Amino acid sequence: MQFAHPEYLWLFLVFVPLIVWYIFKQRNARPSMAISTISPFAGLPHTYKSWLRHALFVLRLGAIGCIIIVLARPQIKDNWRTTSTEGTDIVLAMDTSTSMLARDFNPDRLEAAKAVAQQFVAGRENDNIGVVIFAGESMTGVPMTVDHAPVQNYIAGIQTEMLTDGTAIGDGIATSLNRLKEGKAKSKSIILLTDGSNNTGVVSPMTAAEIAKEMGVKIYTVGIGTNGNAPFPTLDMFGRITYVPQPVVIDEQTLTNIADMTGGKYFRATSNEVFKKVFEEIDQLEKTTMDVRHFSHTEDNYMIWAWIAFALFCLDLLMRYTVLRSIP
Repeated sequence: MQFAHPEYLWLFLVFVPLIVWYIFKQRNARPSMAISTISPFAGLPHTYKSWLRHALFVLRLGAIGCIIIVLARPQIKDNWRTTSTEGTDIVLAMDTSTSMLARDFNPDRLEAAKAVAQQFVAGRENDNIGVVIFAGESMTGVPMTVDHAPVQNYIAGIQTEMLTDGTAIGDGIATSLNRLKEGKAKSKSIILLTDGSNNTGVVSPMTAAEIAKEMGVKIYTVGIGTNGNAPFPTLDMFGRITYVPQPVVIDEQTLTNIADMTGGKYFRATSNEVFKKVFEEIDQLEKTTMDVRHFSHTEDNYMIWAWIAFALFCLDLLMRYTVLRSIP
């Protein structure tokens, strides 16, 4: 139990002058009667009422004490618990090239990537997370933030038309590193999602990986695409989008080298189910620990003391006008 206003407990010091006053008063409160001799009353025992009259003062002190406790607002907490957790800095670098519309995933690669990314963000409550998108160029979608609502909303709204088409993996990593360089967390990482190979951009993937290594940033690379052929979107002669089976080509060697150089890991996601497992494994790999103390909601617990004060007051009145009734 704790008190919301423990300073009110100092009011218990008022008991000192009250007790002193009561003792002084009792010394001068002896009844007297003028008679010629008191020899007939000598040796008579004291009755219980002569001692019980002091109980009235004790009841009053008890009632005052309970009222002081009520003013101090005693409170209880459900429980305290200690968990081990630590926030890390993570950037999700997502490929938004038109090939991400291939339908070897349900409904397509981009929507599948967005779904698992949102689920991943929802499970990383203590992390500082940012989003970078890249295609023929790269840009920051959401700066590093611990407020995950805008991260979730931005991921949900990612479309392939947002950037010039292409696959600039190196630029995506470079932009992600710019977001991470100001981070304060001990652990920093990039989760790079792509379905192709680097074919444009200013920074080469391996150069970006070397910079990441110097900064102590791990890169987890995820190659998105089934084995064999997949229905890729193409425009027909009338400008309509049609889906034509084409070979899935992912530069797994480069993605593996990037991950190995930076201390990360390369994953190949060949279906929606495998994609989810990939992110579950990354979630486990990016766990670092610290002790954090949590507590449940606080609840006032003063009513019992109020009822005790009321009961003591009523008992004082009852005894004063019944058992200990006095005649002036």
